[in-house]
Amino acid sequence: MSFYDLKMMNNKNEEVAMSTYEGKVVLVVNTATGCGFTPQYEALEKMYEDFKDKGFEILDFPCNGFLFQAPGSDEKIDSFCTLKYNTTFPRFTKSKVNGKDANPVFKFLTDKENGFGGKIKWNFTKFLIDRTGKIVNRFEPTEKPESFYKIVEELVNRA
Repeated sequence: MSFYDLKMMNNKNEEVAMSTYEGKVVLVVNTATGCGFTPQYEALEKMYEDFKDKGFEILDFPCNGFLFQAPGSDEKIDSFCTLKYNTTFPRFTKSKVNGKDANPVFKFLTDKENGFGGKIKWNFTKFLIDRTGKIVNRFEPTEKPESFYKIVEELVNRA
């Protein structure tokens, strides 16, 4: 199985195949609107704006699994992110990222066989996927987007 074999529901209740992002550099992040790391949305949006026209996507997966820090509906979460941080990258339906009920994307990303696996410890864990669908890095919540901006830039600029 590859990343591109997966499907998820977006926050508009539409099924999205991850194959939609084939050939792009993708950053997958689990988020929460009430988390101390929520201001990372600002840097994530800047990164998205800088690289989206060069084949870069950020996929936002809200999760209420860590101290209930994403309690709102998909609509409320989207409204908050859009109004407070002007986010424009795709957002998916709120889901779990750990355990047997984890969404398929996070089950895949956290599979130890993929090299960057292991349980998600907190909101704003980020996975970087190259244009071939290979997971190339995992960034923990404390790693701000600015700290790996150059890594994303290098991946995006590779032919």
